[in-house]
Amino acid sequence: MNIKNGPKNFKMLAAHWTTGSLEQGIHILGITAIEDRLQDGVPETIKLLRKAGINVWMLTGDKQTTAIQIGLLCNLITPESKGQLLSINGKTEDDILQSLERALTIMKTALERKDLAFVLDGWALEIILKRSLESFTKLAMMSRTAICCRMTPLQKAQLVGILKSSGSLTLAIGDGGNDVRMIQEANVGVGISGREGLQAARAADYSIGKFKFLRRLILVHGRYSYNRTAFISQYSFYKSLLICFIQILFSFSSGLSGTSIFNSISLMAYNVFYTSLPVMTIIFDKDISEATVLRYPQILLYSQAGRLLNRSTFAEWFGRSLYHAFVVFLITINAYADEKSDMEELSMVALSGCIWLQAFVVTLDTNSFTCPQITLIWGNFVAFYMINLILSAVPTLQMHTVMWHLCNQPSYWITMALIVAAGMGPVLALRYLRNVYRPSAIDVLQQIEQTDGHAQAPGNLESSTGTYLDYLLTDLRRNKSSIHQPLLSDSASSR
Repeated sequence: MNIKNGPKNFKMLAAHWTTGSLEQGIHILGITAIEDRLQDGVPETIKLLRKAGINVWMLTGDKQTTAIQIGLLCNLITPESKGQLLSINGKTEDDILQSLERALTIMKTALERKDLAFVLDGWALEIILKRSLESFTKLAMMSRTAICCRMTPLQKAQLVGILKSSGSLTLAIGDGGNDVRMIQEANVGVGISGREGLQAARAADYSIGKFKFLRRLILVHGRYSYNRTAFISQYSFYKSLLICFIQILFSFSSGLSGTSIFNSISLMAYNVFYTSLPVMTIIFDKDISEATVLRYPQILLYSQAGRLLNRSTFAEWFGRSLYHAFVVFLITINAYADEKSDMEELSMVALSGCIWLQAFVVTLDTNSFTCPQITLIWGNFVAFYMINLILSAVPTLQMHTVMWHLCNQPSYWITMALIVAAGMGPVLALRYLRNVYRPSAIDVLQQIEQTDGHAQAPGNLESSTGTYLDYLLTDLRRNKSSIHQPLLSDSASSR
């Protein structure tokens, strides 16, 4: 994709052709400039993406001077007074390799790399890929910004492939047919449907109308999608492990007889009806508002660091399911394992305890409540009793009259209350202590939202927004396995 800067494309109307010869001795009456302007919101979008810890590269077919001017206009690089642009070029192959090593040395020894960037053209890249690919890969992984000009479609795709092979997640965005190979090579391809046709949009994973829409695609929708995927995947393991652990505990208590504590109908309906609807509420959930995400784009570092889906969080959900299984099993056995209770009653009490706990778990992990969420969580809870009351009215089933009998017993409701108190009490206590003494970046932003930006900072932090941002960055970068994930982007013009 190409961005062209008008001031570099001046056309002077100083002479005209007559009868095949050029007139002389005339005076200039005027100068006309033709400008191919940037799309609205491009500089602001790139600024937000860089603040979010995303490395932004520009791959373009324009000449170097034009590409550098574009980089300055769209906040991709900083002026020479504030930053440094490392040029990788030369008249010979040896000169190019020497400039590459010099740029790599400067990048390694620099105390602050955020204002460092390098620029190279297609000819230099071709030589580097043949003779010094390893050094270039090291430079690429340390650079937050790069300008690659005079790039062919193949070279664009090669650059994306180099970063992918080094373990980086790449996103390529373009609007022309020469960007198709790059878009298809990247982990995520985004096509802009514009004046250059729909080739890029059709080849991409996502299609947007303007470059500025990329900020919402990544910062808002991308982040929400990650949060929701993290919860759904781990919650699905939790609810499945919960019923499995209860069955394992019952097997040991029954002398490994092979008897199942749950009947076939309950096992079939558990994942299909009883626990499927509450998990769908997560599609409406937002831990922080869209305005807060765009105001503090650094919060994307939290997702890039994998803070919501990793071995530690999975172990936490695994431990919760094991603990809840012990709570449901022990309370159920002590309350109903006597001569007056049959197997179907024991099974229904244990199943009811699972449903109660899962309803409170989903409620506890929900950040924003809407009418659909409340309806799905507690409507499904009510539907569980309605379904089992109907099944209990069927004389041919083994669970005939079981639910009717249990619902008329005060001991059943006391048992459910004990299961919820014992199961959710420690979870609530741990979460409270964590929010008070070790708040995460999301906790801080949620506190800001709740008090309209005037939250009392935890610990020794002040309540100013700047201090909150410093705390946010420190908290995230300290726990981030890799500091930045590159975002490959071509130029963002309106062409």
